[in-house]
Amino acid sequence: MAAAGAALVLAAVAVILVAVLWRRWATATGGVGRVCVAVLGDLGRSPRMQYHALSLARHGLSVDLLGYLRDRPHGDVLRSGEIRLVPVAELRGLRVGPKLFQYVIKVIVQAVQLLFKMLTIDRPSYILLQNPPGLPAIAVAWVACLFWRSKLIIDWHNYGYTIMSLNHGKNHPLVQIAKWYEKLFGRLSDYNLCVTNAMQEDLWVNCNIKAVTLYDKPASYFKETPLEVQHRLYMKLAKDYEPFKPRTEHVSSNAESSAFTEMDGKTGHVVKTRGRPALLISSTSWTASMYLSTLNSVLSSPDYERFVSEGAKLPSLVCVITGKGPLKDYYNGLINKLHFKHIQICTPWLEAEDYPLLLGSADLGVCLHKSSSGLDLPMKVVDMFGCCLPVCAIHFECLHELVKHDENGLIFRDSSELAEQLKMLFLGFPTLEGKLYSFRENLRASKQLRWDESWDQTVLPLIGQNE
Repeated sequence: MAAAGAALVLAAVAVILVAVLWRRWATATGGVGRVCVAVLGDLGRSPRMQYHALSLARHGLSVDLLGYLRDRPHGDVLRSGEIRLVPVAELRGLRVGPKLFQYVIKVIVQAVQLLFKMLTIDRPSYILLQNPPGLPAIAVAWVACLFWRSKLIIDWHNYGYTIMSLNHGKNHPLVQIAKWYEKLFGRLSDYNLCVTNAMQEDLWVNCNIKAVTLYDKPASYFKETPLEVQHRLYMKLAKDYEPFKPRTEHVSSNAESSAFTEMDGKTGHVVKTRGRPALLISSTSWTASMYLSTLNSVLSSPDYERFVSEGAKLPSLVCVITGKGPLKDYYNGLINKLHFKHIQICTPWLEAEDYPLLLGSADLGVCLHKSSSGLDLPMKVVDMFGCCLPVCAIHFECLHELVKHDENGLIFRDSSELAEQLKMLFLGFPTLEGKLYSFRENLRASKQLRWDESWDQTVLPLIGQNE
């Protein structure tokens, strides 16, 4: 009897909800000039979707930017009067039953949360969705588009099933289901964007999905950092991180110093310190991926130390690995056990506005990203190139679409080859001669397209033709 009563209550609630949504759908007006930009992930760590939102707002469209609010989005997003943040609650802590059951429940709860959010925002003319993660986001966005009579645009950054295969293997049932799901529901989109020509071809050949390539491009604030701004950043970081603190033997009595710069206390003039270390920067999300297996081999490699001890005229290195993720504490434990004489490593989490400043201050970028599909490109390298920062990047299939070996950087295959490249690039540092300087000059001369220009050429016509 109680069960029957509960069923009647649930049925009544469902009828009322359907009636309310039907009334909302039937009376909804407008939609033109409004876009929902959605990612079933952390907005603060989804720069490309933030860029989409800013580009849409720049052209006068109202944007609902929907996703998790774990890390703070960039200040430009927060200051925009056209962008409204729509938080989605992040599901955590489900530990009941087998892992498969937990996963199914998580997907169902996410689907309900996401659908509720998408049906309670103002009616959009488009939903622009990031994939991955696409399960259950693609299906939910498609349903929401049916409800609102909107068009669905999927921005393909990679394939979700290839990322899942890193942990479960290619033949795991969940991976096969995710692959089937992605191909099936991906075809229901109205328009598709992707990040490389290799992915564009794969989407068409293997999924029958026609996409337009929109390469990741750096935002305007990724640029070389003036020396005075570098000094302020170094002094800020020196408060918390030992590698940025001055080497005592190089500190003048009337100067404010970091490991890399000195400011004259009287004139305010900033110069780079004599005998300064070289600053390397890399970035990771600290998740269980191929990146961290490569990072482990790089950290444990003694090659650079050996080169210095053998008499090579090489600088000390300060290696900054930025980012935040579940395995950061584990890798910090490994780093703390290392006892290098000429290498210091720190792993700060930088504010959104400080990250481009540090890239624009560094001497070399190192990218250990390996694509799970072989079809996407590391956005961190795009940002580095925007700052005219040369890069050493680990090889994978379509990397040549971004990194031109021996032109704007170098491509390596293992930690030993990376160490040899560091030796070659930093021999005689910090003189202005050699490969490191020529790579930077090539990047300066390339006058690469910025995000706003690329977006206006590629995405704006697609949206404008349907307004």
